[in-house]
Amino acid sequence: MAMEGSNINSEDFTVGCLLSIKTTLGEEFDGQVITFDRPSNILVLHILHFKGSKPGPKRNIRFLKANYIKELSFLGQAEDPLDIKKCYIDLHRLQAREELAVRQAEADAERIGVGVTAEAQSIFDALSKTLPVRWDKTSIVVMNEVHVSSPYLPECVSGGTPAANDRVKKVLELKRKRLQARGAGL
Repeated sequence: MAMEGSNINSEDFTVGCLLSIKTTLGEEFDGQVITFDRPSNILVLHILHFKGSKPGPKRNIRFLKANYIKELSFLGQAEDPLDIKKCYIDLHRLQAREELAVRQAEADAERIGVGVTAEAQSIFDALSKTLPVRWDKTSIVVMNEVHVSSPYLPECVSGGTPAANDRVKKVLELKRKRLQARGAGL
């Protein structure tokens, strides 16, 4: 049975029922009702598949304001979508994803200088695009051998081979020119 937007009421959203939905935005999909929140008028659906897309192994959950439903067709009733006995969670995979996210967050945090100016961070970011860099307090260490100290001018480059020094100095000069051009354009 198909219903138009104005004829839809909250009794149509019982847990576990299968629906075919067309939204006011032109989307079409089939889903199973997980829950319906009457005060906010929000329907939580397990999307079975979007029209024109292939179903996959992942579960897609969608929050949909019921006001945006243009057409609704009842496809049938299924079991509770949140039945604990039928849910499978791969804890090893979740832990691996968590560890990867933590490592990435730690790596991102190490790329942010503590007690340095925005200009110093900008220079670090520019160097990191082409060379391996890290912070050593307020000094930038490039290729684990070249040190760039505050105020991060080409004259502040020390250590490493002459070729490495020249490369770092060149990147510093180019970045400084860009920063000056940007400052002059304000």
